[in-house]
Amino acid sequence: MVLKWGGFSFGLVIGVSFILSISEVCNGGITSTFVRNKDLANDMPLDSDVFKVPPGYNAPQQVHITQGDYLGKGVIISWVTPDEPGSNLVHYWAENSKVKSSAESIVLTYKYYNYTSGYIHHCTIKDLKYDTKYYYEVGIGNSSRQFWFRTPPEVGPDLPYTFGLIGDLGQTHDSNRTLTHYELNPTKGQTILFVGDLSYADAYPNHDNTRWDTWGRFIERIAAYQPWIWTAGNHEIDFLPDIGEDIPFKPYIHRYHVPYKASGSTSPLWYSIKRASAHIIVLSSYSAFGMYTPQYKWLQAEFEKVNRTETPWLVVLMHSPFYSSYVHHYMEGETMRVMYESFFVEYKVDVVFAGHVHAYERSERISNIAYNVVNGLCTPVRDPSAPVYITIGDGGNLEGLVTEMTEPQPSYSAYREASFGHGIFDIKNRTHAYFGWHRNQDGYAVEADSLWLHNRYWSVSEESYVA
Repeated sequence: MVLKWGGFSFGLVIGVSFILSISEVCNGGITSTFVRNKDLANDMPLDSDVFKVPPGYNAPQQVHITQGDYLGKGVIISWVTPDEPGSNLVHYWAENSKVKSSAESIVLTYKYYNYTSGYIHHCTIKDLKYDTKYYYEVGIGNSSRQFWFRTPPEVGPDLPYTFGLIGDLGQTHDSNRTLTHYELNPTKGQTILFVGDLSYADAYPNHDNTRWDTWGRFIERIAAYQPWIWTAGNHEIDFLPDIGEDIPFKPYIHRYHVPYKASGSTSPLWYSIKRASAHIIVLSSYSAFGMYTPQYKWLQAEFEKVNRTETPWLVVLMHSPFYSSYVHHYMEGETMRVMYESFFVEYKVDVVFAGHVHAYERSERISNIAYNVVNGLCTPVRDPSAPVYITIGDGGNLEGLVTEMTEPQPSYSAYREASFGHGIFDIKNRTHAYFGWHRNQDGYAVEADSLWLHNRYWSVSEESYVA
């Protein structure tokens, strides 16, 4: 049975640290016996209501937002107009304010094989007030559409904030169940950390890009109202030179803008943001990451900029996991692990979220950084300075679940289960955060796996190498 304390006050950190340390014990080495449907999922038909085109001529569609700067005072609002560019203005105003402001978008199009995109708008709004609800409107006349979002609180060490975790989503009936479970979860996520593999349009002949459009309409019900922090996966590469498409990530980069320049990155595939009490680093598993490469140099510099007195929680997002005990995609993240894991331990990363493997798994705090070619030390060991690694590539895509696992279950694997679902990463204060994994087949409030995380920098409690 999983216990979760709702409504508990975490203001007196020292007074409750002993209690929290008890509840943080992991049930290590569990392979779930839950029985789930092993069949491949099919994408929802094109006439499904979740793909419905909004009414009105040239009405904005596929509306989504993400953070628009480094600190959370900006937002990028994106949408597509199908017939013509239309208005490139976003009108926005704070709740209870009569003063409306406007900002202009850039407008892009792209071609992919025999597909031509609609008009893709990206509007960056800066200098918003923290912790404020804003309404915004895109489109004109009878085709205009209105949405809202809330900015995060100003960056600071003891701010509670709740992130959702979704990966490898696709657009099947299982994908729809994942979004519904997230929407109805009583622990309300405020921002989604998305760990890659979005539309799975590349599963169709010639990577049919109309499936990028259906996916954009599918996620709009959430993505127009709260930021999705994007990570690129292998299904975003869209490299198909046989049909003349030799520019990797073309659809993804045109459709999903991120504030990469704000963190000094030279590519939208790796970047970082600060949000509330978290410093979030996004890495690209499918870009060059070796020593001297732009991503490597940027990551070194970014870790040195992290200030744990300002943002206690250090979180890394990537697509291909460093540690996985499933047979499918086994050790695909090994080369990046060899390059970057020592950074994660040195800078005391709290948690690493990844996707790629279509299942769920949570590790112990372990590292494998002692090997020097000749010493033979190449086995993961418990390490209190290491992060917990969570694989959450279980959004529901058409490739289905991976069920074959390495046996026996390795000691670094604390819990694993081949089911679809989503996660909630609920930061309480500078020392404690709570993670829960929600299986799609359960009730909305039920957690199939959970743990308390003690911050690697600020934790006041003794740990026996548990998360």
